Amino acid sequence: MSESLFSRPAWSGIIVCAAILALLPILNLSFPAGHALHISSYAVGLIAKFMCYALAALALDLVWGYTGILSLGHGVFFALGAYAHGMYLMRAIGRDGVYQSNLPDFMVFLDWKTYPWYWSMTDNFWYCMALVVLVPGTLAFVFGYFAFRSRIKGVYFSIITQAMTFAFMLMFFRNNTGFGGNNGFTDFKRILGYSITAPATKAVLYLVTLGFLLAALILCRWIVKSKLGRVLQAVRDSESRLMFIGYNPLWFKLFVWTLSAILCGIAGALYVPQVGIINPSEMSPGNSIEMVIWAAVGGRGSLLGPIIGAFSVNGLKSWFTAAFPDLWLFALGLLFILVTLFMPQGILGLVDQFKRKWQSASSDGLVTQATPDTSTGKKEAA
Repeated sequence: MSESLFSRPAWSGIIVCAAILALLPILNLSFPAGHALHISSYAVGLIAKFMCYALAALALDLVWGYTGILSLGHGVFFALGAYAHGMYLMRAIGRDGVYQSNLPDFMVFLDWKTYPWYWSMTDNFWYCMALVVLVPGTLAFVFGYFAFRSRIKGVYFSIITQAMTFAFMLMFFRNNTGFGGNNGFTDFKRILGYSITAPATKAVLYLVTLGFLLAALILCRWIVKSKLGRVLQAVRDSESRLMFIGYNPLWFKLFVWTLSAILCGIAGALYVPQVGIINPSEMSPGNSIEMVIWAAVGGRGSLLGPIIGAFSVNGLKSWFTAAFPDLWLFALGLLFILVTLFMPQGILGLVDQFKRKWQSASSDGLVTQATPDTSTGKKEAA
């Protein structure tokens, strides 16, 4: 299935979709509300959020779809990237908070007198951008090293990744950790000196998110098509055979696992200024499971599939939670069961299946038309 996604028509479709997505914030800024071509700020913000989710789903597909490592804890990497960026955004509030203090409002409320040591230099944007990469990347490297060296795999690995994200969620819920406790970070005012709520700022953040999503897709495509990608797929298909011919899977798995965590952290960093809040609920095991569902619905092991799945499932969620707010989790569970039973390769797999059937039917028709007429000795023209 993945071969067809890297064909010229597929890339043409990607370019067209990217151009349409890039046009949306321009239409929002160029035309007033009520105009036929105006795109609402709500719609632009919602699609920006979906693109962040799509980047996280793409990161998960790299380890699950191509390496066979099912993670149920990618939500922690997403949230850590968001918290790293959120620390800068909280520092950028300055004295514009409710308490008009140099400290964030939650620290004033909890009677903190100064920033803890790990908040040092977080008023520097580029330092926090480095944290966005280093914090989830370091956690993934250390966790992955001990897990992969111990040859933990399959359902056992999935369980400990879920335990990891649950442990981090409980830790961040505590007020004494210095990350806002239950409320997390919110009430952001500015980024790099620009108002974070200004339409132009939101448009730039939207376009930056789109750029990162396309860059990540190209990077993942390059990895998958390279020799490294073939080794990763060999890890997925038969790790023991790979070891028999002389490869050590540890470092290959560790590389792709760490890279996936970094991409997920970048997705979280892009998410937080556009949504305006980050709290420990983003680390809940349910959020990590939703990422798996995005990849499964779209079609894992295809790169494009998880992106389609993230947009499809979250679009359905936006509508369903508005119409039937108490039933969404039941609908999500039913969706996952139906996809597993009837669409094991997801939406893209279903599209490929219909395409093959159509091509087979077309070729059968041509063969039938070209069959010689034994009574006349002539061929009917196709």
